[in-house]
Amino acid sequence: MSTNTGTLRARSAILVAVSLLLGGCATFSKNGGMDEVQKQTQPYLKQEYEWAKTEESKKSLQDKTQALLAQPLEVEGAVQVALFNNKGLQASFYELGISEADLVQAGRLPNPRFSMLYARHGGEYKIEQAFTFNVFSLITMPKAVEIEKRRFAQAQASTAIEVLKLAYQTRRAYFNAVAATELARYSAQVKVSAEASAELAKRLHETGNWNRLEQSREQSFYADAALEYANAKNIEVRAYEALARQLGVKASQINIQSRLPDLPKSLSALQAFEQNAYEQRLDLLVKRSEMDAVAKQLGLTKTTRFINVIELGPARVLEGRRSEPYKKGIDIAFEIPLFDWGQAKVPRAESMYMQSVQETAQLVTNAQSEIRERYNTYRTKHDVTRHIRDEIVPLRKRILYEDQLRYNGMLTSPFELFGDARAQVQSVKGYIESLRDFWLADAELQATLVASPRLMEGQ
Repeated sequence: MSTNTGTLRARSAILVAVSLLLGGCATFSKNGGMDEVQKQTQPYLKQEYEWAKTEESKKSLQDKTQALLAQPLEVEGAVQVALFNNKGLQASFYELGISEADLVQAGRLPNPRFSMLYARHGGEYKIEQAFTFNVFSLITMPKAVEIEKRRFAQAQASTAIEVLKLAYQTRRAYFNAVAATELARYSAQVKVSAEASAELAKRLHETGNWNRLEQSREQSFYADAALEYANAKNIEVRAYEALARQLGVKASQINIQSRLPDLPKSLSALQAFEQNAYEQRLDLLVKRSEMDAVAKQLGLTKTTRFINVIELGPARVLEGRRSEPYKKGIDIAFEIPLFDWGQAKVPRAESMYMQSVQETAQLVTNAQSEIRERYNTYRTKHDVTRHIRDEIVPLRKRILYEDQLRYNGMLTSPFELFGDARAQVQSVKGYIESLRDFWLADAELQATLVASPRLMEGQ
């Protein structure tokens, strides 16, 4: 009996030691996995960002934000403000904390279980005591930890996408806001010109030099111009509020450039975007991590198909009077696959894995198509904008100049001059809209190198 007791104690000591060892190995990282996130965003992003966990770091980000807002923001400055100050981005960083906690938990053994039976009849007692461990978790733990590591890597890639998504959406909001301000300014010029034309037409009609039809036509131009200006101001307000939401500030705090950046003189070739783009896209990285996690889950499912719990530990039993000695032994408990032999578990896991494989393959196909599509839009917008700048705007300007000469020589009416002036302003507005669309297409193309357009749009 002493030999059995010694063996039992040795086994118990081993179980406790293993539990303490494995429980102590799983710890939280210093920065919650942000190093990998920053590594993944570095090829796409020049700005800095951080996970503000302390009051000191929050205060530091606020000070940096205020310093940037004190001067007119260019597009990259606006992106920096968003990365410093957007609370939604900070919320997404806590997904890393949740995922890392799951990883640490997967590396911990379940707590031991103590059970006791106490029965008394007259002077007779029956006492059973057992202290057991789920030793089967020692077998499944490496696979479980590997699964959570994959999920943590997936969370890191997803967080990197959130960072780059915010940068992309801020760029879009910035270009829309700058263009809206320019368009509202030119709409005001059209309104002033139409108002002057309508006032002159009214006076000529009152003196009998113009008929009511011609006067009404000029008044209609003015009414349309006033309506267009009101809509332009509304679009400007909405654009500023959209940018404010990205930056995490009030619209009144925003001070941006007065005009859009000029059209670039040259464009990159498609090959520059296609090269390594498919391997580097973060949504593909997320999907591959998900597929690997499913593959590991398939291995775990096969391991636990029949039995998923084995509890083992020392036990002692007393039967009879309290003065009787305890009988010592081992308590073992496990699940008996009597009704469920796990026939459905493995096919289900295999189907989930193959589903993930096919989804990844489709994502690769979509990525190739999306990059080509966005590049074609990018080039087309550039060509259209250049045509408007180099052909249409100069022609409208020349027509207005010739009309001014004819008006000075009393060879044309002031209304033709007003009309050509409005047409010239409209051509400039068309150029602004086209230039805005080009920079939006540029931002979309860059975003497509990160992930699918639907994902980057937040859909």
